[in-house]
Amino acid sequence: MNQVSLAYTKKLSVTTTVIMASILSFGSYATSPIDNNNLNTIKINSMVMDQSHYQPLDASKMYPAPTTGMVQHVLTLPALTDEQDYMLEVQIGQNKIVDCNKAQLIGEINTLSLAGWGYTYYQVDNIMQGPTTRMMCTEAKTAKFIVLNKAMTLSYDSRQPKVFYLPQDTDLRYRVWKTTNEFVFSGQ
Repeated sequence: MNQVSLAYTKKLSVTTTVIMASILSFGSYATSPIDNNNLNTIKINSMVMDQSHYQPLDASKMYPAPTTGMVQHVLTLPALTDEQDYMLEVQIGQNKIVDCNKAQLIGEINTLSLAGWGYTYYQVDNIMQGPTTRMMCTEAKTAKFIVLNKAMTLSYDSRQPKVFYLPQDTDLRYRVWKTTNEFVFSGQ
């Protein structure tokens, strides 16, 4: 083979490889993007009451009133079709001014059962500042939400409110997740 035909063969080989790679990877780009905007339209009714501002709600009147130093958080979920396709992620924590070091909180999230009803609610009795790393930080301190332990993932169930009792100065944040596809068996 002469050099011209060898160069042409190499160029043809590279071109064919690029075209094949483009065709094979097209499937990953050809799927429609997931539309999560409808998750932001789910309006969860959130009520926060301490002992001095407690007013029992119809949906949560069977739960105990918050005690001194505690705040009751009630999340009332709207009814959805196919609720089994949704999950509620809840994070309990505190807003802190932190530097570049990793900060943690120490506390325990207790899952309790409402006597006589069998309904579940969650309670954190105490939250303390946990260990941090000791790096030298050159950046300014910033406000950050520090999560207690890990996020809780709860089944979406609109039949009963999600009730939490947290110490004052502790926040609860949440978001809704939705599955977008069916289960796939491994090895197939």
